[in-house]
Amino acid sequence: MAISARRPRPDRPVGPDRPVGPDDPAGPSGRRPRFSLRDTVLGFGLAAILLCGTGMTARAAVRDTTDVPAAALALAGTLAVVAAVVRAGLRRRAGTASPLLLAAGAAVAEPEATPYAAIDYTAMDPAAFEKAVAELCARDGCLDVEVVGGAGDLGADVLATTPDGRRVVVQCKAYAPDHKVGSQDLQRFGGTCFAVHGAQVAAVVTTSEYTEPALQYAEQCGILCMDGRGLDAWTRGTGPAPWHLAPLPAEGC
Repeated sequence: MAISARRPRPDRPVGPDRPVGPDDPAGPSGRRPRFSLRDTVLGFGLAAILLCGTGMTARAAVRDTTDVPAAALALAGTLAVVAAVVRAGLRRRAGTASPLLLAAGAAVAEPEATPYAAIDYTAMDPAAFEKAVAELCARDGCLDVEVVGGAGDLGADVLATTPDGRRVVVQCKAYAPDHKVGSQDLQRFGGTCFAVHGAQVAAVVTTSEYTEPALQYAEQCGILCMDGRGLDAWTRGTGPAPWHLAPLPAEGC
């Protein structure tokens, strides 16, 4: 009985010694990657959570524009939770995660900027602005932070103790860009910040600017002035807090 045999072509080796190139669909392991339905569903789920959290935060911010810092912090919390879940999943399934899951993790793992960078102080009313300044003081390490602005506040809107133990008294001026803080504003504050409130650091924070007479009066009395640009820098962490604007001034006018 005759048995026919085919000899393998010399340019196409067979068996376990067959070389596998980088473009081979089987990959270096000799196996084709399997489609993972679980990873794909998880990726879509994380993306949905991120979108829902962002949408709910945006609705809350639009509904109550006086609590913009709180809405921004809620958004940051949502992103942090999703990022933690994604990172944990990637660590458990290193090397097997789907491209969609990896993309979702990259989108939430590193926020582009801090939530404070998106705050628009010019859209706030005076009460919301005072609260926002108080939150910045607490963020930067102040203790005993209080919002005391209102009728009968005698010029003080925010009271706090700086990280180095000084009593800081802040007056907040939520003015439009074309409405500068004048010398009369500074004089009213200068008459009470030291004598009545016992300030060791007296500061005025505004969304606008100061007139030249106002700055001259502030310098004479030792009142620190932060304008809108300084406020934005303080918010982003690229500029000093009011109590770091200058060395400890002499008290009183």
